[in-house]
Amino acid sequence: MLGVRAYRQQLLASNIANADTPGYKAVDIDIEAAAQIVKGASASLPLATTVAGHLSGSGLTPPFPLKYHVPYQAAADGNTVEMDVERQKFSENSLMYQFSLDRVSGHFKHFIELLQNLK
Repeated sequence: MLGVRAYRQQLLASNIANADTPGYKAVDIDIEAAAQIVKGASASLPLATTVAGHLSGSGLTPPFPLKYHVPYQAAADGNTVEMDVERQKFSENSLMYQFSLDRVSGHFKHFIELLQNLK
């Protein structure tokens, strides 16, 4: 889930950075759907290539389905970024990322303690 949260943080940061770009459409991912995709996917799932010269494909397509934000009030320039909404999502995602990071670090601390006790 750390990777999912980090990816979402990038999307939200991109939305905030493009708040004044005419025609920019704000995007986000559904965390619950992304969690189900991560839960069901294998970490070592390779991309299928039919020719040896094919590119690896990293970064070419989004790893999770993107959802477009529908604004409460339409902007004249076609931009759908609402800064208050994006800031709230960004803050919530940052908090959840930090929580996930603390959980993972706590898990590894237990492994380190276990290994030290085996000596």
